[in-house]
Amino acid sequence: MQLDPSAAAAGFELIIHDTIGSTNSEACALARAGARGPLWIIARAQTAGRGRRGNSWISEPGNLYASLLLSDVPPGRAGELAFVAALAVHDSVSELAPNMTSRLALKWPNDVQLGNAKFAGILVEAENPWAVIGIGINCAHHPAQMPNVTDLKSSGIAVSLEQLLAALSKHMLLRLQQWETGKGFAAIRQDWLDACPGVGHPILVRLPAQELTGKFENIDHNGHLMLRLRDGRIETVAAGEVFGLEHGGQAQAAR
Repeated sequence: MQLDPSAAAAGFELIIHDTIGSTNSEACALARAGARGPLWIIARAQTAGRGRRGNSWISEPGNLYASLLLSDVPPGRAGELAFVAALAVHDSVSELAPNMTSRLALKWPNDVQLGNAKFAGILVEAENPWAVIGIGINCAHHPAQMPNVTDLKSSGIAVSLEQLLAALSKHMLLRLQQWETGKGFAAIRQDWLDACPGVGHPILVRLPAQELTGKFENIDHNGHLMLRLRDGRIETVAAGEVFGLEHGGQAQAAR
């Protein structure tokens, strides 16, 4: 596997592991030891993959497990990188399977979907002044026991890990240039909204201590979800699990 020539020319480096505990954990350890980005850490399999909120990420061979270490990330801006990365994944799959572009969708805060089924997730971890963007893409398979989850192959998209990494490294470079260490988040935010079909629709947001229902109004300049409650007030949510609501007000399966 190799990076796209444009990413290599821009100074991005690449380390590939056959098997590792977690690419994010490895990238964070390297950063704490003084490593500088931009540096991609790739694994063909993980034994201790992690998702949001400490959830495990099933990491069988055949899928793409990647983490990107970035240095000199401005304080308070690391959370925006989840939106940057989601767009880069969206762009990559759209390039490799242009006939599927209309089915690609983004879901707040960090999922990429085909229709209503998730095939990619993103985990950002940061300690001033660096950040690590972890990306897991289901290429060849997905956990059968999880609802509304899919993989590219099952969805009719046949791409190799080599093709996917090259496309991802190219589009991540382009989206990071657009983001410009936070100066361009307004453009990132608008592109993300354009690719999120849930905006304007009723949703349920599950928080640690409560559940909220309302209309997905927008995301703010920090990337937080803006939920219009039934009484008209706007509730801003920094983190939570989002479920689509049917017309009868029942939550659909987690997307």
